[in-house]
Amino acid sequence: MSGHAATTLNLASLLDQAARLRPDQSAVVCGDARLSYAQLHAAANQLAGGMAALGLRPGDRVALSCPNTPHFLMAYFGLLKAGAAVVPLNVLQKPREIAYHLKDSDAKALLVFEGTVELPMAAMAQAARAEAPSCEHLIVMTSNPAAPSPVEGAPTLGQTMHGRSPVFETHAARPDDTAVMLYTSGTTGQPKGAELSHFNMVLNALTSREALSALHHRTLDVQLVSLPLFHSTGQTCQMNAGVSAMSTLVLLPRFDPAMALSLIQRERVSFWVGVPTMYWALLQQAMTTGVDLAPIREQLRMCASGGAPMPVELMRQFESAFGVRILEGYGLSETSPLATLNHPQRPSRAGSVGHPVIGVEVRVVDERDQPVPAGTPGEVVIRGPNIMKGYYKQPDATAAAMRGGWFHTGDIGVLDEDGYLSIVDRKKDMILRGGLNVYPRELEEVLMTHPDVSLVAVIGVPDERLGEEIKAFIVPRGGARVTELEMVAWCREQFAGYKYPRIVEFRDVLPLGPTGKVLKRELRARVG
Repeated sequence: MSGHAATTLNLASLLDQAARLRPDQSAVVCGDARLSYAQLHAAANQLAGGMAALGLRPGDRVALSCPNTPHFLMAYFGLLKAGAAVVPLNVLQKPREIAYHLKDSDAKALLVFEGTVELPMAAMAQAARAEAPSCEHLIVMTSNPAAPSPVEGAPTLGQTMHGRSPVFETHAARPDDTAVMLYTSGTTGQPKGAELSHFNMVLNALTSREALSALHHRTLDVQLVSLPLFHSTGQTCQMNAGVSAMSTLVLLPRFDPAMALSLIQRERVSFWVGVPTMYWALLQQAMTTGVDLAPIREQLRMCASGGAPMPVELMRQFESAFGVRILEGYGLSETSPLATLNHPQRPSRAGSVGHPVIGVEVRVVDERDQPVPAGTPGEVVIRGPNIMKGYYKQPDATAAAMRGGWFHTGDIGVLDEDGYLSIVDRKKDMILRGGLNVYPRELEEVLMTHPDVSLVAVIGVPDERLGEEIKAFIVPRGGARVTELEMVAWCREQFAGYKYPRIVEFRDVLPLGPTGKVLKRELRARVG
């Protein structure tokens, strides 16, 4: 026999291995539902067989719109086993947005959860499909597998899987084949599809697993998954890393701090990943209800934070209350996502996202893409095995983002003398007031230390004289009586004259996206 066998690597092999080694281990817990790895594997195989019978071919793209339920894992791994590239969609998208993603990704099929009365996901998907003729199949995932489809003419997932074998040979994908296409948030125009290969995704899942459990091999035993699985962090750093570690994944379809605390205690959760607003909500819940945190402190071994910078004061308060270390990390959809982490083996540095993970290089550069000295702000650029193949069907955008062989993040960061990276702000969030750069993150960090401030977001608002003026939206602590004038006066004492907020608006809540990030674009839209 001449030649060498082609190298194969399929992200679904993580599930194949877990089912082979720990078939009886609980894989997924969601409400009253519990699936072992053997059951999850069998369901994924049946789904793969059903999709193949519909004519799905390796390389086809299939959209997946599903909250954190067992259906997501069944569909995700089943599609990968059949050789498809999975296109996860934000579950809150409206028909126009769904149609855009179906058309842009050339999706051949859409698997959608039935939804609720408040969020009729299947009905919205049906309306969207009318605008995307290339999407040949609409399959509805129902809570009850025996229930009829809520969409006329669209089969249910149960019907698609019915009678299919629980055995299916995983497609022999090549490492550079596209496994997942994650759409960026589109803050600077229409969303772009970042193509991530099987190699990108497998390596980042294994890297996440090893990095997060470095100090204790049982750190990832039981994970609370409250970040949406359609989001890169929940998908790679918890779902895929967790399956590779043969963890039990406790799914929370919609984040609720009271439910999260209850699940952490009931399921003896050892690891959790959240965005800063989730940490804030969990801390508020614990403080206002007086819940006994002693049992949680005994079992919770590690937490991680990403998605947005964690205010130093919030991290300090949470770590003190829950007796657990929070590892802050950094990454983007285009980086699979994990790029840097405050590694367990080294002390965390306040306000820092740590050092690069294995194989990844990070630089901070100026406008000419030249590295800047330590301690100097510049754009964060990254290269390594975690970087996407490119933006689907967008060679110009890919070339612009990847110029010089480095992925340009659009984030402003600083590397200190010891190699710790700190994210100062998004390029687009930077405020230019009277020709001087102001970074909202710096202001938010200090404002969070005020005793009457519970949550804050700082933006630039249009100003005829200065170009932009600085405005702070503040959620006050319960019982606080601070006024706008008092807050502005306090800020004047804390910051240089050009950078303190002149405008303060108090809010009961701030607008949050599906991953818990504060939606600054909504705040900007409301002020014109």
